Amino acid sequence: MAARQNLASKRFVPFFLTQALGAFNDNVFKNALMLLLTFTAASAMPWSVDVSMNLAAGLFILPFLLFSATAGTLADSVCKTKLIQRLKLLEIGLMLLAAAAFLFEQYLLLLALLFLMGAQSAFFGPVKYAILPQLLTDRQLLAGNAWVELGTFVAILLGTIVGGLLVGFANALLWIGVMVIVFALMGYLVSLMIPAVGVVAGAPKFRFAPWQQSVETVKISYQNRTLYLAIMAISWFWFLGASYLTQFPNFAKTVLGGDNTVVTALLVAFSVGVGLGSLLCERLSGDKVELGIVPIGSAGLTVFGISLYFSTPELAVTELVSLGTFFSSAFGWWVLLDLTLIGVFGGLFIVPLYAMLQQRAQPEQRARIIAANNIFNALFMVVSAAAGIVFLAVFKLTIPQYFLILALMNAVVAIYVYTRVPEFVLRFVIYLLSHTMYRVKAQGLEHIPDDGAAVLVANHVSYVDALLIAGAVRRPVRFVMYKGIYDLPVANWLFRAARTIPICGKQQDEAIYEAAFAAIKRELAEGNLICIFPEGRLTKDGEIDSFRPGIERIISESPVPVVPMALQGLWGSFFSHHGKGAFKPKGRFWSKVTLTATTAVAPTEASAAMLEQQVRQLRGEYR
Repeated sequence: MAARQNLASKRFVPFFLTQALGAFNDNVFKNALMLLLTFTAASAMPWSVDVSMNLAAGLFILPFLLFSATAGTLADSVCKTKLIQRLKLLEIGLMLLAAAAFLFEQYLLLLALLFLMGAQSAFFGPVKYAILPQLLTDRQLLAGNAWVELGTFVAILLGTIVGGLLVGFANALLWIGVMVIVFALMGYLVSLMIPAVGVVAGAPKFRFAPWQQSVETVKISYQNRTLYLAIMAISWFWFLGASYLTQFPNFAKTVLGGDNTVVTALLVAFSVGVGLGSLLCERLSGDKVELGIVPIGSAGLTVFGISLYFSTPELAVTELVSLGTFFSSAFGWWVLLDLTLIGVFGGLFIVPLYAMLQQRAQPEQRARIIAANNIFNALFMVVSAAAGIVFLAVFKLTIPQYFLILALMNAVVAIYVYTRVPEFVLRFVIYLLSHTMYRVKAQGLEHIPDDGAAVLVANHVSYVDALLIAGAVRRPVRFVMYKGIYDLPVANWLFRAARTIPICGKQQDEAIYEAAFAAIKRELAEGNLICIFPEGRLTKDGEIDSFRPGIERIISESPVPVVPMALQGLWGSFFSHHGKGAFKPKGRFWSKVTLTATTAVAPTEASAAMLEQQVRQLRGEYR
């Protein structure tokens, strides 16, 4: 709730309105021009309507390939607030020229201006996402991305509709010109209220070298494999989205038998779905970037993509029907529901990935990472057009069959990404565990530092203690775990993904014992969180056993703050040693679990006995 309230501040709202107004204006201009080229100006062009449509689409997307890297380098080099304001000022100039071109019916000039508007959007893209971490805290980042995605898709939808309506007005060319100028002015005036964020320390000097910067930007994206695969996943969603949106007009006409109102309904369903998914993502994630939602999103994209295939009628179209007749058919509502849910799960899929890029990219490279994402997005959208031609024209598939192929391809892509980055699967397992078998309530976690090294100590009640703690704590946590559990089949794959540190008794294997302490020291030196269970074993009776002195060695070798924590409510659950052992059918499900932390203890004051007393007291107070 606090994160949502803070989003309504002067730091976020002006930026949100600026980007939404820009997306709206782009789509008013673009859709009005496309419709004019299709109907009014068809005879005025030196080529066919099909050439005009494809040329216009290519002119708008081409700048993203040419200039995204340069835009990212520029955004990393200057104050992002000032850059946004100058780009909005440029938009006013372009819209003034566009208004004159509309009025005098200079369609070749309008195509050139469409390319320049694409260039302006290409330069706005990296700064749009790179500025968010400077305007918002980490706790607000996912919510901010959710609102940006919602605002963008709603603005695109409204701009597309308004652009189409304006074409039907009397004096349409005048009204279109007035509209794009007014909204460009509004966007600039609102941008003046965005707080100045300053230049990031260590930012590179800017130079205009598109080709070299494109190569350099793509190389930067390769440096972090997790971020690179996140970019590929986002780009795959844009492949899917472009594939669906491109086929909507022909899908509505030749398969559903609907007129232009049905096309608009399909577009609305998909766009509203993405917006709802973005807001739902914020609700499900709380105030942290929750990667466990990403697999849920990809699963939904496949399930409802397949459902769309089975919802589509098998009939020969003889006469186009209106939206009202479409709704009265046996399949109308099902098709719209499937498209809405595809959008919803698409929102769940991409919002955490965008937030992950912003959070994990180096601040001085953040805009270039976003630029690399935009380059790949554009490439994937171009490939989607080629894929549509291959599947529909060469292989002679029907559009519903093509949609089914897309859904199955999505499953293959998801499996590939998750096997390469098991962190997504780990977070998914944690998310399911903490939202199904257990209902976890956390309190006092503000005592865990937002950055820098610290040691978390907690009582050990069940086999899932580490997963529940990992799900509640906002920062990644490195757990120290008994090697016998660490080596369990399948689970070991997840433990390694979480960079868990295996340990055993010194008498059992001194080499493993010493390697564990060396790994703990290394992780703390890198500024990470370590969590240990100083009892050394699961409780057999639900009570806290004496803490072992290994905690004192850790603190002496790495003097960092220590945060005592206590788990309540796990004893008697399925994964605890209640009765004769864990994993018993009589184990309690849907347990209410509380994780409580208290004020960090200075390393000079910490001892095994003192920390044991702190944890006992916490467990007693909140039992």
